[in-house]
Amino acid sequence: MIIRREVHLKNYTVGMPKENDFEIVQVSMPEPKKEEVLVCNIYMSVDPYMRGRMTNKESYIPPFQPGKPLEGGCIGQVVKSLNKHFNAGDYVFSMLGWREYFISNGNDLLKIDHEVAPIQAYLGVMGIPGLTAYVGLLDIAKLKENESVFVSAASGAVGSVVCQIAKIKGCYVIGSTGSDKKAAWLLKEARIDNIINYKRSNDLVKDVAKLLPNGIDVYFENVGGKHLEAALENMNSFGRIALCGLISQYNLTKPMPNPGNLMLAIQKRITMKGFIVSDHLDKMPKFRLDMGKWIKEGRIKWQETVVEGIQNAPRAFIELFEGKNLGKMLVKIGSPS
Repeated sequence: MIIRREVHLKNYTVGMPKENDFEIVQVSMPEPKKEEVLVCNIYMSVDPYMRGRMTNKESYIPPFQPGKPLEGGCIGQVVKSLNKHFNAGDYVFSMLGWREYFISNGNDLLKIDHEVAPIQAYLGVMGIPGLTAYVGLLDIAKLKENESVFVSAASGAVGSVVCQIAKIKGCYVIGSTGSDKKAAWLLKEARIDNIINYKRSNDLVKDVAKLLPNGIDVYFENVGGKHLEAALENMNSFGRIALCGLISQYNLTKPMPNPGNLMLAIQKRITMKGFIVSDHLDKMPKFRLDMGKWIKEGRIKWQETVVEGIQNAPRAFIELFEGKNLGKMLVKIGSPS
């Protein structure tokens, strides 16, 4: 019998998440039965979208249930297998994070190739965040070569990949981030053309205009609020906006007013389209082929912020909203004993 730790949602969250909204629980696990496998989680992901599941509201994905373990992307290793499709030692992706071990019949597992990229990259650049950037930029925003691109939250797991794909396509790219350290990484490693530290900006509209005097063709939206207003003000006619996330609004206790200049979307004939990456999972094989090629060529770089221990997963999640991560925020749970 294995004793595992898992993280439960203690109560629905109001405003900014707090550590006492979570609970670390110990549970016992049986041995796997016929056609089942026992998986030890090694890395788990914490992502902004999870905040929406911590509120009892209808959305595109059901809310977490208080008193039950949370869920999310994770990479584990098969420890024991009674399933002919998996061998002990296989690395697998699943959505059964926030726990140290789990038993599966294999239907919710996806084998990953650790020779293409490190296993934790399948939670970031080779995983859902990377696919989100790929689909949002190429399919939703319909990026063309040599366009001007503005990316908010440019140093995050999604934004940093958006920036680099746009550069691969020959575009002029500026990004917004909240620290000099993140800005330096984007300029040196991601090789984007310029950066705005929004925390130092007195007028985001003017700062964007200075860096993109010929306007914005594509805006990749991860933040909302003042960033969306600045983008609308500087968009070219017939520009496109991919609405991926609005992290500035996730912890609000009352709705935020619409951008005061939303009328510009009509005047400039701007296309604004929201998307959910789970509607585009059919693009995963093509995405992984392209991303694997770009990684091999050295054209894609990434950063990870790794927090040790499942007991620190709630703190890691909260730090997403405090802007303390550079690149993908991960929790290192452990390794098979």
